[in-house]
Amino acid sequence: MRKLSAWINAARPRTLPLSISGILIGTALAGYLGDGNTTLFWLAIFTTIGFQITSNFANDYGDGVKGTDNHNRVGPKRALQSGLLSRSTLKRGIIFSVIINILLVIALIYTAFGKENLVLSLTFLLLGALSIWAAIKYTVGDTAYGYKGLGDVFVFVFFGLVSVLGSLFLYTSSFYLLGLLPATSIGLLSVGVLNLNNLRDFNSDKESGKNTVIVKIGFEAGKKYHYVLLFGSFISLALFIFLTYKHWSQLLCLLSFVPIVLHAFKVKNTAIPKNLDPELKKLALSAFAMALLFYLGYNYFL
Repeated sequence: MRKLSAWINAARPRTLPLSISGILIGTALAGYLGDGNTTLFWLAIFTTIGFQITSNFANDYGDGVKGTDNHNRVGPKRALQSGLLSRSTLKRGIIFSVIINILLVIALIYTAFGKENLVLSLTFLLLGALSIWAAIKYTVGDTAYGYKGLGDVFVFVFFGLVSVLGSLFLYTSSFYLLGLLPATSIGLLSVGVLNLNNLRDFNSDKESGKNTVIVKIGFEAGKKYHYVLLFGSFISLALFIFLTYKHWSQLLCLLSFVPIVLHAFKVKNTAIPKNLDPELKKLALSAFAMALLFYLGYNYFL
C-alpha cells in the first residue's frame, strides 16, 4: 500500500487536469466545426495523461539526481527526494510509462487515420515520439532543457499548439487557422503555471543551478512576465470569441478569468517566493475551468 501511495505521489494527480485542457479545447473546436469521435476523444485524453505522468516521473528523477530537490524545496515532497522510491525503481517506472505511451499513441493514430493515410500516421508517430522525448528531457540528462530556461517554450508548444491543434487535426484532418487563438490562450496559461512554479522555487533553483527564466531575469521581473502571460491568454481567447461569436454560451469560458485576475493581485502583493505555493493549484484549476467552459460553450450548447 505504501509503494502504491508513492507511485501516486510521483504521478502528481493535481497536474493532470491542466494536461487535458488542450484536448478539451481541440475537441470543442472539432465539435464546433461539425466533427467528433468519442473513442478518439478518450484515447487522446488517456494519451495526454500518459505523457504528463511520464513527465512527472522523469521530473522527479531528474531533479532528484541533480540535487535540485533537497531539504530547501517548497511544495509537496518528491518520491526520490523523500526516499519513497529508489533511483532504479523510478527509472523502471519511467520505462514502463513510455511503453504505455507508445501503445496509446499507436491506438490513437490508428483510430484517427486507419491504414489509408500513411503520411499522416507517420507524422503523428513522430509527433508522439517528440512528446515523449520532451516529457523526459525537461529535467533528465546533462542537456535537460528545463535547466536552460527553455521550459516555457516547450510548455507553450506542447500544452498549447500541439495539444489543441494536434487533437483538432486528429478529428478533422485539416488545419483551422483561428484555432491558433485558443491554442495560444491555454498555452500561455500553462506557461503561467510553470512560471508560478519557478517563481515559488526561485531561491532553491538559483542555488542548485537550475537556470529557469525566473532565475535569469529575477523575481520581480518574473512577476511582470507572469502578468503578460495571463493578459495575453485573455486577449487571445477574447479575440477568438469575438471572431466566432454566435451564442452567449461562448462567453462562459471568460468567467474563469475572474479568479485569474484575483490570482494576479495575489502574486503582485507577494514578496516571499515560497508564499506563492497555494496559488499554483488555483491557477491550474482556473486554466482547466477555462478549457471545460470552452468545451461546454462551443461543443455542448452550440
